[in-house]
Amino acid sequence: MIAGAALIYPNVSRLLPASGASKAETKAPVNERAKETPAPVKKETEKVLYSTRPAEGEMMGELSIPKINATLPIYHGTDEDELEKGVGHYAGSVLPGEKDNSVLSGHRDTVFRKLGEVGKGDLLVVKTNAGEFTYKVRKVRIVDADDRTVIVPKPRATLTVTTCYPFSYIGDAPERYILVADLTEQKLHE
Repeated sequence: MIAGAALIYPNVSRLLPASGASKAETKAPVNERAKETPAPVKKETEKVLYSTRPAEGEMMGELSIPKINATLPIYHGTDEDELEKGVGHYAGSVLPGEKDNSVLSGHRDTVFRKLGEVGKGDLLVVKTNAGEFTYKVRKVRIVDADDRTVIVPKPRATLTVTTCYPFSYIGDAPERYILVADLTEQKLHE
């Protein structure tokens, strides 16, 4: 089970352009990593949603999926430690509500057992310390396990949710089930 679910983002660093961080730097203590990752710089007209990014391993919010009556904790990071506890937020992506692609991943045999029932037009609601962000699924994709298009930047606030596929596959699944959703509503905390 762990091997199949870990395929969601097991070696995501090899899928992305090099960030310049060495292996040693990515394994810094949690409190040091939090200091090293400043909040994204926004234009003067854009509101800064997050003053700091969460530390890897930190619970950063929850994902509600009304269609399957699920509310799941979201942890910053997609290592096995985070994925064992709930949904993982790919640390290289923007935080929910921000412009660009926020990527969430989870195990198909635990938190995303019923994700296959979610499709186009369904809602995904993410709650964080910045507010509540409602996304509407625009597209469902089934892609090869090594497909790099899942984590590419997007021109608007997008939520990409991924899990291994097929759902009933035994072992390392060869594909991924992808939900691509657009931000439709936000309720920011004051």
